[in-house]
This record gives sequence, C-alpha cells and structure tokens, in this order.
Amino acid sequence: MSVTENNVSEALREGAVIPAASRAERFTSYDVEAFEVPGGREENWRFTPMKRLRGLHDGSATATGEITVDVEAAPELKIETVGRDDARLGEAGVPSDRIAAQAYSSFKQATVVTVPKETKASKPSVLRIHGPGEGQVAYGHLQVRAEAFAEAVVVLDHVGSGTYADNVEFVIGDGAKVTVVSVQDWADDAVHVSEQHLKLGRDAALRHTVITLGGDLVRVSPTATFADKGGDVEMLGVYFADKGQHQEHRLFVDHAVPNCKSRVMYKGALQGDEAHTVWIGDVLIRAAAEATDTYELNRNLVLTPGARADSVPNLEIETGEIEGAGHASATGRFDDEQLFYLQSRGIAEEAARRLVVRGFFHEILVKIDVPEVRERLEAAIEAELEAVGA
Repeated sequence: MSVTENNVSEALREGAVIPAASRAERFTSYDVEAFEVPGGREENWRFTPMKRLRGLHDGSATATGEITVDVEAAPELKIETVGRDDARLGEAGVPSDRIAAQAYSSFKQATVVTVPKETKASKPSVLRIHGPGEGQVAYGHLQVRAEAFAEAVVVLDHVGSGTYADNVEFVIGDGAKVTVVSVQDWADDAVHVSEQHLKLGRDAALRHTVITLGGDLVRVSPTATFADKGGDVEMLGVYFADKGQHQEHRLFVDHAVPNCKSRVMYKGALQGDEAHTVWIGDVLIRAAAEATDTYELNRNLVLTPGARADSVPNLEIETGEIEGAGHASATGRFDDEQLFYLQSRGIAEEAARRLVVRGFFHEILVKIDVPEVRERLEAAIEAELEAVGA
C-alpha cells in the first residue's frame, strides 16, 4: 500500500512512525553525528527500551573501561592487535545506526583473526571477550578474515559485566568455508549492543550462529552481503530470555548479486514477567540478484504468562527471476496435543514439557558442530527449565 505526501504529513504531525520505503535505502556512515539521536519511535528502535541502553545511543556513555580478549586459537591462524588506522578495518560493512557508529569511532584497538589462504584450521578457535566490569563502559572492534579457500571454526564467547558496544566483521574470501558461533552469556547486569557485518566472496560459505542467554539487554544486528556470485550464508540463532531480560536480534540479508543463497532460522524461548524477545528478519533481493534462493524462519515458545515475543519477517523482491523466496514466523505456548501424546505414553507432565522444549530447539542444536558449545547450550537450556519448573 502506497502512502501519499498528505498521509505522511498527517502521520508525522500525529507522531507516528514512518518506516523506510525500502531496505535498499538504509543509511550507513562511520560518522556518529550523521545519525540523529534516536528517541525510540523510529522503526529501527521502536522495540528497544531506550532508557536501558545506558546512554550508548545519545553520546553520554563515554568509555570508562576496556574489554579483554583471551584467545585459544588453532596454530594455523594469525592473531593481531591493531590500531584504528589499519586499512583492513571496515571492509565488511559500514555502521547502520548511531550506536554502531559510536562504537566504530570510540574503540582504541581491534583484534584481527586471519585464516591464511588454502589453510584448514586443525581445531576450533575461541575468542573470549570479557566485559569491562560492572558500572563500566567499553567499545570494541573485532574482525575475522578467511582468505581464499580457507576453512575454520571460530567461537566468540562474550562473558562478564558492564556496558559494551562493538562492531564485528567477517570477511569470507572466495571459496572459503567458515563456521562462526557468537555466544552472549553475559552476567545479569550487562548491556551489549553489537552490529555484525558478514561479507562473502565468490562461492564462499558461512554458517553464522548467534546464541543469546545472559545479560540485562542484548541487541545483536547481523548484516549479510555478497561480494560476488555463488555465496551461501546460513544464519542460525538460539535465545532464551528470563524475567526482565530484553533480547533483540535484527537481521538483514542483502542479495545484490546473482546466484547466491541464504537460509535464516532463529528459535527462542521466554519465561518470567517482562521477559521480552525481538526478532526482525529483513531480506532484500535487488534487481540484479537473479537466481537468488532465500528463506527465513522464526519460532518463539512462550513458557509462562507475562513474557512477550515480537517477530517481524520482511521480504522485499525487486526481480522475478529468482529460484525461491519465503519466510515464516510463529509464536505460541506449549502444544497441548504433544503434551497429551507424551502423557498418554506414561510420561509425567513435567518431563513431557521438558521433552517438548528440547525438541523445539533440537533442529538448531544439531547444526552447532562445536561439541563444547552445543553441550554448554544444552546445559543452559536445562538450567532454565529447572528454574521455570517446566
């Protein structure tokens, strides 16, 4: 449905939110002042509790601490700490909101992880990012580079306390195959806002998994772009929100070149008063992106009253010459038929509920091919179920 100029003017007078006409028009900049200070009514911010951002959005959150990065890397990888002037930084993407621009202009040094050309890493590499500490604020930048035909598994493990904003880049070279797992397992006080930039070269493949468990407020925004034909990105997510937690995942897949594929699947569970999850899935197929194959899916399981899940899939297509495109979203409580079936087989109600939740997450858990991370996630889900009595 189109909006006339009169409609827009009337809506603005009434203070309504006018969404961008197209994701293709999304504004990006490294300059903080190029972005207006968001008030919470903008489309990009309307689900986010602005007061809980602790000033990250308006410039009042000055850096008072620093993060620490512990690295357990495969011997084949090169780990560097570089300054802001390193020419490689920013290669994967440009900040698309004020907090990301603030993070880019505020970090002092960045960690760059490189998988050399035609190298297959012998084991997963883990980068453990520790927050600046309770009451402290920090900004950071991290880049993972996989050169042509390289293969690697990289885990980003976020732990600790404090307020933290960052940009994370994944530059995947031609023919490279990379698996990335980003774990947000913060302490209860933590606030983390992260923009993640995924750039795939010709015939590159990236499996990008986001796991969000802890923190007071966590907002992760992955954007996938394709530099050449044949790119294949799989974006997976698992999240579990407790009482009072706000977890927000905002994805954008930008198909601008032909013959690329994307698959998105995020699943989340919620429990407790004012537990709130937000999932936004935007996919843009530009006019030049013929033979695109894309699908996105989001599922949410509400375990207790008082929890809220918002899910907004968006698909914009500018060409009819595609292989396939679709999206699906659903939010609901336990399936009574599943519970009845299990109980009719002699399984107690509490055990039946646990089985339903485990089955709900199983489809993604089996795709996490880092045993330590998968086992940790399974244990975390079990602990959450113990807490809710499911």
